[in-house]
Amino acid sequence: MDNLALKEGFLGQRMIAFPKSIVTMMKTNPITRYFYVSDLGFYPRANHHHRIRKKGSNEYIFIYCTNGKGEVKVNNKKVTIHPNHFFIIPKNTMHEYKADEEDPWSIYWFHFKGFLADELYDRYMQHVERSINIPFSGDRIEEFNKIFNLFNTNYREKQIEHANILSLHFISSFLYQHAEDYLGNEQGETVIESVKEFLLENLDKNYMLDDIAEKFNYSASYLHSKFKKETGYPILVFFNLKKIQKSCEYLNYTDLSIKEISFKMGFKDPLYFSRIFKKYMDYSPRQYKKTQRK
Repeated sequence: MDNLALKEGFLGQRMIAFPKSIVTMMKTNPITRYFYVSDLGFYPRANHHHRIRKKGSNEYIFIYCTNGKGEVKVNNKKVTIHPNHFFIIPKNTMHEYKADEEDPWSIYWFHFKGFLADELYDRYMQHVERSINIPFSGDRIEEFNKIFNLFNTNYREKQIEHANILSLHFISSFLYQHAEDYLGNEQGETVIESVKEFLLENLDKNYMLDDIAEKFNYSASYLHSKFKKETGYPILVFFNLKKIQKSCEYLNYTDLSIKEISFKMGFKDPLYFSRIFKKYMDYSPRQYKKTQRK
C-alpha cells in the first residue's frame, strides 16, 4: 500500500503479515511446506491502493474482487478486474496493480508459496480465460473470515497448519469451480441465500429487480415470488431495509453527515433517503441520531 492509502486508510481493512520465524516454521513443517501463506488481508473500498514491484515478488499473489474495480498489469499486459473476478500474479514477475480512482475495488488477497504453488498456478493458467470470473458466494467470505481469525489469534503450530489447509481450499475453490459444475445445486433456499448475500455485499449500489434476476439467470417474476416466499419481503424492500440498518450503524458509530451516509447507501437524493429511513424506523435520520445519543 502506498503512503496516501495508509494516510487515508480503508475503513474496515484487515491484514496479517507473518514474522520471519513463523514463515520459516511453515516452510519446514511437513504439512504446511506444500502450501503456506505469508500475508493475507481484506481491503474494502481501497481508495488510492496502488503497488508496483519491478522485480516481482517471491510469492504468488491471489486477488479476489467483490466490489468496485481495479487493474492488474503483469509484464506490461493489463487486465481490468471487476466484481466476482479473481487473478493470480506469478512469482518473480514484474507487476503493478491499483484500484480504480472513481470506483475503487474491495479485495481479499493472499500471498502464498510452497511445493504446490507452482502446480496450482499451472492449473490457473490452463483455464485462466474462463476461471477469472466466479459466481459470488457468501460461504467463501465466511471461510476467509475463519482463516483470518485462525491466523490472527495465536501462533500454535496445529492452528497454523489448519489455517493453511483452509487457505489452500479457499484458493482451490476458485481454480476448480468448473470441476464442480456437474453437481448442480438446489433451486430453493440456496438461490435465495445467494441473492441475500449479494445484496448485503452491495449496499452501496442501486439495483432494479431485472438487474438482480439477470445476474442470477432467473426471470424477474420467479425470483420475486421465490424470494418473498422464503423471506417474507419483496427483494427491493429487503434491499432497502438492509440499507437502512447499515445507515443506523453509521449514525451510531461515525460522525458522517446524513448526506454522506445517503451517498454511501446508494441514495443520490438525501431527502429521498430520509423519507425511506423514516418509513422503516419511524424517525428521520436526524431524529434517530439524537435518540441514540441521549
